[in-house]
Amino acid sequence: MTDITVIILTKDEALHIARAIASARGFASRILVVDSGSTDDTVQLARMAGAEVLYHPWTTHAGQFNWALDQISGQSGWILRLDADEVVTPALADEIAGGLPDVAGLRLRRHIHFLGQPVRYGGVSALPVLRLFRNGAGRCEDRWMDEHIVVEGDVADLNGAIIDDNRKPLDWWVAKHNRYASREVIDILNQRYQMGLAASGPQNTGAKRWIKVNGYNRLPSGLRAGVYFFYRYVLRLGCLDGRRARQFHVLQGFWYRYLVDAKLAEVERQMVTRNFSPIAAIREVLEIDLEAQTAEPQRGAA
Repeated sequence: MTDITVIILTKDEALHIARAIASARGFASRILVVDSGSTDDTVQLARMAGAEVLYHPWTTHAGQFNWALDQISGQSGWILRLDADEVVTPALADEIAGGLPDVAGLRLRRHIHFLGQPVRYGGVSALPVLRLFRNGAGRCEDRWMDEHIVVEGDVADLNGAIIDDNRKPLDWWVAKHNRYASREVIDILNQRYQMGLAASGPQNTGAKRWIKVNGYNRLPSGLRAGVYFFYRYVLRLGCLDGRRARQFHVLQGFWYRYLVDAKLAEVERQMVTRNFSPIAAIREVLEIDLEAQTAEPQRGAA
């Protein structure tokens, strides 16, 4: 059987963690959970399910995942990145257990469920994502938001899928995407003003990233959220989804995109009217102190 380490990042994921671990247990030789300070039973449940748990203070998804890679640097085998609210389908588990091709990385299909209902239309489900790669051949882009795994070498596709099926309530989803919007604003400002926080431009050359940078981002702020929603809800038939899935298209396809633009405009307005630097404006508007996050955190067992 192929040597595979599954890496799962957690923070208060007691609702999902046992399910995620169970979905990978049949093919994984090691399951590594990196927790950033859960206050619920996440750590205990992960250990009970057979995972090894390490603690690392949170910075960004990219920083957390790359730190996990550093803990197993030099070891042989493959890495599977799995979110705590995702599950590996039985078909994908069987495909992985049957042996992997001689490439650097593998793309899987990712299906989305929203409030328990599959999202089938809108062009956002069943998209290929690079999640499985040889240890040492890949890293996560150093971005504040929308980070991807980038590998050196050939990439192929598997037929199986993972399912993103978060079972927390809508209020939690809204709060999470409010935080995501702030992080995306930081990433945009970093690219515009060369703040030196992380990547100053797109490192992944996939079609989706290219369209976002060269198409979506060139549209007028505010208008582009409506254009994207029309594309997704009408042209890509998101309107044919079930009721909860249609709510997903409205919230994630319009509300979230418009929120990013509104926050970006507010930060840049503070930069002009109060003569703030980008970092100072981010601290004032988004209440994120970037300078306080530059110290290297300590590692250890959770």
